[in-house]
Amino acid sequence: MNDKTEKTSEAGRRQFLKLSGGALAATASGLSIAQSAHAAGSDVIRLGLIGCGGRGSEGTGQALFADKGVHLVALADLLRDRAQERRSAMKVTYPEQVTAQDSDCFGGFDGYKKVIAASDAVIIANAALFHPLHLMEAIQAGKHVFVEKPHAIDPAGIKRVRAACELAKQKNLTVLSGLHSRYHPIFSEAIKRVLDGAIGDIVSIEENFLRAPYVVRQRRPNQEELEFQGSNQYHFHWLCGDDVVQSLIHNLDRASWALGGRTPLKCHGLGGRSTLRGEVFGNVFDHHSVVYEYAGGVRLYAFCRTIPGCYNEISSIIMGTKGRCNVNRGLIEGANPWQYSGPKIYSTPWVNAYQIEQGEFIKSIRSGKPLNSAGYMINSTLTGIMGQLSCYSGKEVTWEQVTKSDFAYLPRPEDVHAGMEPPVKPGPDGNYPLPFTPGVSKLL
Repeated sequence: MNDKTEKTSEAGRRQFLKLSGGALAATASGLSIAQSAHAAGSDVIRLGLIGCGGRGSEGTGQALFADKGVHLVALADLLRDRAQERRSAMKVTYPEQVTAQDSDCFGGFDGYKKVIAASDAVIIANAALFHPLHLMEAIQAGKHVFVEKPHAIDPAGIKRVRAACELAKQKNLTVLSGLHSRYHPIFSEAIKRVLDGAIGDIVSIEENFLRAPYVVRQRRPNQEELEFQGSNQYHFHWLCGDDVVQSLIHNLDRASWALGGRTPLKCHGLGGRSTLRGEVFGNVFDHHSVVYEYAGGVRLYAFCRTIPGCYNEISSIIMGTKGRCNVNRGLIEGANPWQYSGPKIYSTPWVNAYQIEQGEFIKSIRSGKPLNSAGYMINSTLTGIMGQLSCYSGKEVTWEQVTKSDFAYLPRPEDVHAGMEPPVKPGPDGNYPLPFTPGVSKLL
C-alpha cells in the first residue's frame, strides 16, 4: 500500500473500531504481559498454527500481515505434509516472518502440544471437536489464543470453554473468537442502528445459510479410515458437530448481537438427509431448520442447507415494529431508511473482518491489554448446540436444559488417538449411517 492508502484504510479502521467498541472492549488487566508475551524478551511474537486448512492458513497470513514482528514458528495438522505445504506457501509471501522449518511441522492428533510449547500465541482452526481441549491446554500453558468457531460441539465442551476463558482472565491472556461478524464494518454499523432503535422493537429474525457442500475432500489412495475422516472433518458429525454449529453459528451470533446478547428460552428444530450420497459426504445432515423463542415472544427462524443445485442465500433479516434491517446488505427500510455507504468491503485489507480481527488479536498482545470474547462466543455457540440437539432428537430443547447438561458426543477429544477404532464406518453401499434419528434418539 502507498502512504495515502495506508492513511485512508487506517482512518476507516478507526471509525469501525469506534462503532463496534462494545465488541472489542478488552477485559480489565493487571500487570502488563507485553514483555513475557514475546520470545526471549524481544519484540517478536512467536505464532503457532493448529489446523492448516483454509481458515487457519488465511488467519495466520492475516496475523503476519498485521505486524511484521509476528513470526510463524510451528504448525500442526492431522496430515503433516499439509502442514509442510502451508509453511512453504506462506514462506513465499512472508519470507522473513515464517521462521518455521519442515522440522517444525507436526502431524497426528498430538502435534498441537508441540505447537503450544513453541509459541507465545496460537491460532486454533482444526476440527471443532478439539477446540475446547486445545484452548484449555494453551491457556494453561500461558499462551494467547485465537480460536475459530464453533468453540464447542456439545454442552460438556462449552463448559470447558467457559473455564478456559475464566482462566485466561486470571492470567491476563487474550482469547479471541473467530466469530468475525463482530469485526465486519457493514454488520457493525447496521446492528448498532438496530440497537439504537432504527427499526423499533424487534419482532422476529430470519437467518439463512443456504449453500452447496463445504470443503469436500476425496480419500487419498490407501488412506486409513480414521485419517480420511479427520482430513474431511466438515462431513463427520463427531468432528464438526454438524451444520447448525458449524455454519449457522455466524447467523445466530448476529441475531444474538442484535438482541443485545439475550439468549433463547427454548427451541424446536427439524433436520435430516435427503440428497447427499457417497463417502465424501460422511454422516452429517444436509438440511436443518430451527425456531428459537425469546422472552417477549420474539422468534428467530434459522435455516441451513448443504445441497448442490439449489437456491442459495446467506442473510440476516431483522423485522421490527418500525421497519426491517437486512444486515448483510447494510440496508434499513421503514421509518428510518439507511444504506451503508462506507468503504467497499475488501477494498483494503483493513476493511476485511478477518484482517481486522487478527489485527486486534496481535494488538492486544502487544499492548498488554488482553481481549476476552467469552460472553458472545459461549452464548452463540451454545445457541447453536441447542438447535443441533433439537434437530437430532426432534425434541424441544430449553436453554436451562442445555446449560445444566454435561452431555458429550463420543468420542471425547482427549480419547481420540492414532490407531483407534473409527467412530463410524461406511456401510456396504459406501454411505455412512446417520448418527441420530429424530423422534427416536434421546440425547439430553
